[in-house]
Parts: sequence; structure tokens; C-alpha cells
Amino acid sequence: MGLLDGKIAIITGAASPRGLGKATAQLFAEHGATVVITDLDLAAAEAAAADLPGAGHIGLVGNVTDKADCEAVAQSVTDALGRIDILVNNAGITQPLKLMEIAPENYEAVTDVSLRGTLYMSQAVIPTMRAQGAGSIVNLSSVSAQRGGGIFGGPHYSAAKAGVLGLTKAMARELAPDGVRANAICPGFIATDITAGKLTDEMRAQVLAGIPMGRAGEASDVAGCALFLASDLSAYCTGTEVDVNGGSLIH
Repeated sequence: MGLLDGKIAIITGAASPRGLGKATAQLFAEHGATVVITDLDLAAAEAAAADLPGAGHIGLVGNVTDKADCEAVAQSVTDALGRIDILVNNAGITQPLKLMEIAPENYEAVTDVSLRGTLYMSQAVIPTMRAQGAGSIVNLSSVSAQRGGGIFGGPHYSAAKAGVLGLTKAMARELAPDGVRANAICPGFIATDITAGKLTDEMRAQVLAGIPMGRAGEASDVAGCALFLASDLSAYCTGTEVDVNGGSLIH
């Protein structure tokens, strides 16, 4: 028995082979979910969906910063699969800029994808989840939101990811009477394509020195928490933020 047997899950920005979204899609599929992967690149989304265990997974093109795109994705999924049980708002970008280097276009790029995208995609699935009286929304924040930056993301990334926490809590409060849950995951330093090749050996040693568990996280570490929050194991959890950081922030 899978934890997500018969469930329909949408995961945004999940086409990157070593990303958090793809690892989450893989685990959800292993647990019986039908997974819909969205990405800016349709071919990449379709290839990622085809790569998952089991049958019936779908790849769709979708720009989370475009409200009409988000609504079209939700409509496509309900048309094809009849319901939407889970949304993982994974799409995000980061830029390692200092405070005074953040230009208007940098601010817009980062906050649009991480924060506006999370809002728009959630708005797109909420009517369906409300009508079902059930649903789980999992938002990707970051340890950067909690500790004020640190490794890669500049202050605008911290701000966007902190905004995701506030949005998650407010959504959880408003949607709880409808049986819809919203929770956030705050990953610490995770080895993915975003972080690959960006660290000198010295920087890497410094980062690992600040992690009590002494290792970088894996995408699968984040996927495991997403599975918990998406499934009925977390039926009484809403408005939470789950830290996946190896102890680098204990608070």
C-alpha cells in the first residue's frame, strides 16, 4: 500500500533531473500517486513525467508567474484526472546577490517565481480542493527565510521565501474549515543542480562546519518530508514549517 494511492499530485518546476521537485515526484509516484509535472519547458516536463515509475503521469507546460497559465494547468488536470489532491509549489529561483546589488529585475524575477507563483498556483487549485473538501498544499520555503540568507540566496530570496511562510500560514488558517491543509518545508543546504559547482572547497567546508549532521542534504531528504505533508500521516498538521536542514538552524 502506498501512502498516496489514488491521489493526484501537481508539482511545479519539477523537470530538473536532480532537483527537489523531481525527487518528490519520484517518491510520490512510488507511493501510488498520479503525478503532474509542470515546467517552463514542455518537452522537459513530459520527459520527467515519462521517467516516473507507474503509468499515467503527465507533463504540462506552465509558467507559475502567469495566472492564466496556472488556471489552465488546473483545468487540464481536472479534465484529465477528475480531481487534484496535492499541490507542491516547488518552482523557484535563487540569485547570490548582496543587498546593494539587487536591481529591480532581480527582485522581480526571484519574488515573482517563489512568492507570486506560489499564490497563483494555489489559487488555481483551491476551488477544486474546496469542492472535494480535501487537499494538501506543500510550499517550498528555505532556511534562508528563517536565518536571513546565508549560503546562496540574496536578501531578495530570503524575503521571497519568508513571504512563502507568511502566505502558507494565512492560507492554512483560511482553508482549514474546508478540509484543505497548507504547510511549508524549509530546506537547508541541499546538493542539487542549483548548488552544484557554485561553492569553492573552502566555502563548502565552512557550510558543512555549520551543520551538526556534517553532510549536505539530498533531494530525497526533502522529498520524504513532502510525502509526509502530502499524505494522511500529517492529517492534523496545517500551517506548519518543517525544517530539513541537518540541524544547521535549531530554534
